[in-house]
Amino acid sequence: MTFHVIGIGNTIPFFSKEQQMLIKNATIFSGGKRHYELVKAFLPENHQWIYIKSPMDELFENYEKANAMIVVFASGNPLFYGFSNTLQNKYPKATIYTEPYFSSIQLLTNRTNTNSNELTTVSVHGRSWKALDEALIQQLPLIGVLTDQQKNPAAIAQRMLAYGFNNYEMSIGEDLEGEYEKVQTINLVEATQKNYQKLNCVLVHKKEERKQYFGIPDTAFKGLEGRPNMITKMPIRLASLHLLEVLNASVLWDIGFCTGAISIEAILKNPKLDVIAFEKRPECEAILHENQKRFGAPGITAVMGDFFEQDLNLYATPDSIFIGGHGGKLSELLAKLDTIIQSKAQIVINAVKETSGNAFKQGCKNLGWEIVEEMNLTLNLHNPICLLKAIKQ
Repeated sequence: MTFHVIGIGNTIPFFSKEQQMLIKNATIFSGGKRHYELVKAFLPENHQWIYIKSPMDELFENYEKANAMIVVFASGNPLFYGFSNTLQNKYPKATIYTEPYFSSIQLLTNRTNTNSNELTTVSVHGRSWKALDEALIQQLPLIGVLTDQQKNPAAIAQRMLAYGFNNYEMSIGEDLEGEYEKVQTINLVEATQKNYQKLNCVLVHKKEERKQYFGIPDTAFKGLEGRPNMITKMPIRLASLHLLEVLNASVLWDIGFCTGAISIEAILKNPKLDVIAFEKRPECEAILHENQKRFGAPGITAVMGDFFEQDLNLYATPDSIFIGGHGGKLSELLAKLDTIIQSKAQIVINAVKETSGNAFKQGCKNLGWEIVEEMNLTLNLHNPICLLKAIKQ
């Protein structure tokens, strides 16, 4: 299969002589409804147009029936979160020629006279918030965001404000190059109060640094009412994250998250990390969300209820696990984990009582896991806390 993908803007395009010849000699064309309106005057009289629309399986079926070169018109740069990538994924052996136009983010940086040397672009168009969350946690200076109708500029601004990223302002480009083009740079509060045209994209500019911690002070967290000591203390927390190797991990399970201190510090250290946090006490859900907002740590998945009653197959398989609570059923917990996790997974527990440490060691021995680290730390003249790390063989 052979595709020629031509990127166009939001106005009647100007085609090069080579492109004009390509169009003249082709018979099968494809693109969206908007693209057809822009290019139909250039197409040969006997042309066939295949609309790019859902369901995609039907679109690909039409492509496969064509049995000829297909000229595709796509928005902006088809190699930038665009249709050329879709074709490459679907037809890895196809010949695909792409002639890009400016992406919408490029147009917006040009319109706002923005230096794009430090630009990082993410997409929330039909996707989760994950990529934007990562960029914000890293406090990147300039972030371009491809939006959709749900994750529009107002929704983006609301999320940023909810997690305390008010150290950014927003530039919004609507209907760029179109009849109703509008470009504005406003603060996030203003951005939440406006309506936007269907076609838009966003730049968020960092105005100042947000305070960051290497280890968040314990007193900065919202805690359980009447139980201020129910938190993994900061030095223990940092040592636990070291043992969990969170900088190299992909998926962390925090079992018994309580205040969310481990989960929050982990995702701040590694924004690419998928964090799934489990907790039985219902009041802890609001505490976790409050602490996420305090420290700018979006993207943690909270799973509420008894861990032993959860369908763990619903969640990404962890390569690192922190056991912050086990309800007196540590051996049962380890056995349940053994049915889920893969070899080389790392499990860390902080044992305050000697009985807990011994139970962890015995449980690991029964399952054939290897204890690879044992570390005793004492804080403020209290009894030592034993940090234990095991690896599933």
